[in-house]
Amino acid sequence: MPDLTITVLVENTVGRPGLLGEHGLSLWIELGAMRILFDTGQGAVLKHNAEKLGVRLESADAIVLSHGHYDHTGGLPDALRAANHPRIYAHPAAFGARFSRHLNGSVVEIGMPPPARQAIETKAQLIPVERPTEIGEGLWLTGPIPRLNTFENTGGAFYRDPNCEKTDELPDDQALFIETPAGTVVILGCAHSGVVNTLAYIQSLTADRPIHTVMGGMHLINASPERMAGTTRELRSMGVQRLLPCHCTGFEAMARLWDEFFGRCAACPVGTVVKLPLWQPMPSIPHR
Repeated sequence: MPDLTITVLVENTVGRPGLLGEHGLSLWIELGAMRILFDTGQGAVLKHNAEKLGVRLESADAIVLSHGHYDHTGGLPDALRAANHPRIYAHPAAFGARFSRHLNGSVVEIGMPPPARQAIETKAQLIPVERPTEIGEGLWLTGPIPRLNTFENTGGAFYRDPNCEKTDELPDDQALFIETPAGTVVILGCAHSGVVNTLAYIQSLTADRPIHTVMGGMHLINASPERMAGTTRELRSMGVQRLLPCHCTGFEAMARLWDEFFGRCAACPVGTVVKLPLWQPMPSIPHR
């Protein structure tokens, strides 16, 4: 059995009978003896899908929150009812109020639901992540990601107040990365910092090791032609071997990536299981 296995528990689409989909994301990562729950979806389908897929949420050593939106944190109460006081890794800004303004002008609250916050307070050990952080041998979180290029943005109209006067730059956005002999495996929640910014930062932390797999939400659903062109150009320049976009990437962007990276791009609906060869520990990463 390969040492690294990633199972899709929550995603917008479903790949097997008996499973359920919802707008959200949750991945189950098995790395050696470690069991990591990466995000939790909205909360309506996590427990059901985990049971159907034979994933024992109670065995989770840690829960990683890529950022504080409801569709990545709403399943925390179910996850924490099952797990035994696990470590939760999140940036402090993940717990703030969040709002989004739709094209028709309506404003909706999109932050972490109150039951999720309460569950963390009573049933978990919270570990703030504000810099590159190792959560297990060979498995790292980026912490906040520098935003250096000119063509990427957070991907939407996000705010910290209901009057939409304070822009939310989503400083809590982070990714997870793992070293394998084939290259770095990168797990994204929504990539609100930008896919390219995220990958460039990870390469800066890993002595420019090649990136093998990029999996998760890429928030290209509202991407301009300029952003899509810049994204595909940089992904090609980085030599990414496999793309597994899902969730907030958007149908048109996924179709573009499928065409641009034919044979190297695939969807990953609920039920998808990704396996990679034995991993190798990465060198120590200095705090920045």
